[in-house]
Amino acid sequence: MKPAPFDYARPRDLTSAVALLGSNAGAKVMAGGQSLGPMLNLRLAQPEQIVDITAIDELKQAEISGDELVLGACITHADIEDGRVPDVTNGAMRGVAANIAYRAVRNRGTLGGSLSHADPAADWVAALTALGARLTLRSGSATRQVALPDFIVGALQSCLQAGELVAAIHIPKRAATAQWGYVKTCRKTGEFAHGQCALLIDPAAGAARIVIGALDAAPILIAQPAELFGGRIGADYKARFDPRVADRLLGAAGISDPVHRHIHLTVLKRALQEAA
Repeated sequence: MKPAPFDYARPRDLTSAVALLGSNAGAKVMAGGQSLGPMLNLRLAQPEQIVDITAIDELKQAEISGDELVLGACITHADIEDGRVPDVTNGAMRGVAANIAYRAVRNRGTLGGSLSHADPAADWVAALTALGARLTLRSGSATRQVALPDFIVGALQSCLQAGELVAAIHIPKRAATAQWGYVKTCRKTGEFAHGQCALLIDPAAGAARIVIGALDAAPILIAQPAELFGGRIGADYKARFDPRVADRLLGAAGISDPVHRHIHLTVLKRALQEAA
């Protein structure tokens, strides 16, 4: 199929882009187009106007500010994979980027576009939640920041308001003592994951961020991760991990199907092994 007719705009600055979005409720933002393009062709999306933001230099900037990395929304997966942007995660983001779909997708797909699409099986949704990222959202009238767990409110649902877009992603510097694990399972390379876990564990600080993705809802950020390790996160966390507690927590979080729960539990175990 072919897309339904639409107007096309390619603004050169962020102010013009948010002005276009604010003046047309039927407008849709396009960055890499890896999600929106197929939706247009299948007519699952029929916007009145496409606002192409790929000509906005501000959205392609990358800089370290204090203890965090600030990436413009149009930074591509390949930019991260190839090391064209600074890295404050000790290789964690580069490893995630390198395993997203295929190289052709990574060349065009963008960080901001992936997050805005809010697919709970998307690699960046889980990985950046575990890394503690937050987003800068911009509209014609305001700028606000939200933590990633508050941004993704459901499957393919975000807290973006009308006339608003993702302008930047802020990723905290990974502590030297923090250990990283990211595992997903797919039927074949390039397909959407049906099991996914990203985790950042810092035994020295006794802290962890554990995220379960690839669900029919927003990813699960485990609220009390120490419960998985007998109440304490230390250097021996791998040995202290209790799969029975994990199974119970996943069930309480809404994964009621025992087969799905087994898949996510297996992926969680593998992510822990990778981190350790």
